[in-house]
Amino acid sequence: MSDRRGTKPVSGDNQAGKKPFWKNIGPGLVTGASDDDPSGIATYSQSGAQYGTKLLWTALATYPLIVTIQGMCARIGLVTKKGLIGVIRQYYPRYILYFIILLSFPSITLNIGADIAGMGAVANLLVPSVPSFVFSIVFTAILMYAIIFWKYERIAMVLKWLCIVLFGYILIPFMAKTDWTSALRDTLIPTIQLDKDYFMAIVGILGTTISPYLFFWQASMEVEEAIHKKLVVDKRVIADMEFDTRGGLLFTNIVFYFIVLATGSVLFTHGVHNINTVDEAAQALKPLAGDNAYILFSIGVFGTGALAIPVLAGSLSYMMAETFDWKEGLDNTFAQAKGFYITIIISLLVGLFVQFSGINPVKALIYTAVLYGIVAPFLIAIILHVCNNKKILGEYTNTLRTNVWGIITLLVMTVAAGVLIFFLVKGG
Repeated sequence: MSDRRGTKPVSGDNQAGKKPFWKNIGPGLVTGASDDDPSGIATYSQSGAQYGTKLLWTALATYPLIVTIQGMCARIGLVTKKGLIGVIRQYYPRYILYFIILLSFPSITLNIGADIAGMGAVANLLVPSVPSFVFSIVFTAILMYAIIFWKYERIAMVLKWLCIVLFGYILIPFMAKTDWTSALRDTLIPTIQLDKDYFMAIVGILGTTISPYLFFWQASMEVEEAIHKKLVVDKRVIADMEFDTRGGLLFTNIVFYFIVLATGSVLFTHGVHNINTVDEAAQALKPLAGDNAYILFSIGVFGTGALAIPVLAGSLSYMMAETFDWKEGLDNTFAQAKGFYITIIISLLVGLFVQFSGINPVKALIYTAVLYGIVAPFLIAIILHVCNNKKILGEYTNTLRTNVWGIITLLVMTVAAGVLIFFLVKGG
């Protein structure tokens, strides 16, 4: 991570309260909000369209799992002053490192491609005279410029403001005829159906919510944040990080909940049960929920795409920089960290190329889910091992409670990966 010379570090106790609340919000909010990217919105929309409100309980069930994993990743970054890959590179065999990179690069670039295509498709719905691929090229160019030429503080602030667009999804169910009694029941009482499609929907939600790229981004952003704010890690800093992480992920799960509720209340109720892309979800909402809901849904896709794509590209760039010991960090210029920024450029261009390659966006999401499903349990096991190693984290190793939830998450994601692979192989 880039070194700031001549700065005096301060502890969390001295730093607290000196800046307005909005500026004190850390990486937790952006990390959480970026999880509701266009491809994630498509997954949640399909779940709602296919099963109505029956899967609302998953928003509650996944929350402690993702909080546990992201909290561990954040603690690794704060304490070690290294990203997750940097820690793995230092303490684990190189073949583990290369295995992670081998699976992560195609999965993240496919995810970027699905998100770029989603943004372009929704923009085309609003302005049909302009082809979707033109919008995709423009969005990619704008994002590339912002990531390369803006400093970390500006990028972080813009990403925080983009989180606001997600509130639009919370409003949609209030614009439609929502059965709140049924929704509350399905939220608190899980419904289990013993069929392939239902389990695949659950696996899709797990893979979308607990995404490996977020592990890398969270750890690296905590390092950036600590350097930028000149923090010395103490118990107060750790507590602030945990509060920030819990709050950011609560926000993302609330949005996830309301996307399922909106599509379940509107699309499922009106017999629309098959949604493969975000533009299909937006288009289906328009005649059923009205123009306001349609516009809010579309704006949400733009905002989440602009939020998630830099996170996806950035997480991959941090991974590559830490693997090959390149200079890294969003506060560095292109000339200072060429490898770091070139990786971002390549990942965005490859993601854009997915739209022109003929790969079906739905298949791209399936491929991404498979790769994420394979690497997630593997990474969670390593994260648990790191967080119980006093040589790495010293006094900040896991508590018993964190280990219990971490093991539960590992088991759930392992079973989810197994179910996904089984059904894909069986389905041929």
